[in-house]
Amino acid sequence: MTTEPPAALPMVVPAQGLPPQVRIHEVGARDGLQNEKATVPTEVKAEFIHRLADAGLTTIEATSFVHPKWVPQLADAEALFPRLDDLTKSRGVHLPVLVPNARGLDRALALGARRVAVFASATESFAKANLNRTVDEALAMFEPVVARAKEAESAHDQVHVRGYLSMCFGDPWEGAVPIAQVVRVCKALLDMGCDELSLGDTIGVATPGHVLELLAALNERGVPTDRVGVHFHDTYGQALANTLAALQHGVTTLDASAGGLGGCPFAKSATGNLATEDLVWMLHGLGIETGVDLGRLTATSAWMADQLGRPSPSRTVRALSHKEQ
Repeated sequence: MTTEPPAALPMVVPAQGLPPQVRIHEVGARDGLQNEKATVPTEVKAEFIHRLADAGLTTIEATSFVHPKWVPQLADAEALFPRLDDLTKSRGVHLPVLVPNARGLDRALALGARRVAVFASATESFAKANLNRTVDEALAMFEPVVARAKEAESAHDQVHVRGYLSMCFGDPWEGAVPIAQVVRVCKALLDMGCDELSLGDTIGVATPGHVLELLAALNERGVPTDRVGVHFHDTYGQALANTLAALQHGVTTLDASAGGLGGCPFAKSATGNLATEDLVWMLHGLGIETGVDLGRLTATSAWMADQLGRPSPSRTVRALSHKEQ
């Protein structure tokens, strides 16, 4: 099989008003693998992350320090993270991890993690399903976690905190989510000390105009675009269109999952994340720098699909991994 794009494709045709480069926040190893029915061996996860780094990705979400009862697929966080030391210490790769509470933060910091994330909800229904708390109770739980993460900083050792926000564009129980409701929780996360936000279209119902309206509303409330990332699911085939809208607004942090792995274990209507390969194909065609080698990335996702025993849902992976006649 081949994993290299046809010569001179995609043709580079820049569009006006787009950023010259972006940072891809790769979530396949965490958000993707946590949704697999079978547990992926630790050594396979470690190789997956190393292959992603070899493809040029510099921010790779590694795992979650959550109780194994809730996400058994990531119960090996303590075993996995030390296997990635070479990436952080000698190659400068950022390896964010999810920390749902103070205990998870302590576990992560003890292993040397310096990029952590908390996971909030814009809606009461999802907060109840995911965290068994109200929106405000969840924020109250995260506030000391973020504060402790910031207390762990020193002059030469920063701790970066990301605030994930689910259900920003729609909720399977509540339907449409008012933009003001999303903005309120975003502001609360930033006010407690989060360095950046990731706006999650958890069930994939966003459309480009909705994306632009939310980003504009955040700006109006004092949230700068450079502190916002976007996280789209492709349930209705809108993920790339929504990403382009975010780019037009100036967003430069884009979440994606290698091979389109992932969904949401607490939202059954959610399908896979935006595939990193599909995103990179579009970005390279627009002349936007990503630092990613598309051939290596595609080969990595094809390899992981083999490990999982099923084909990748990424259209780009399927197109570039065909068997030569």
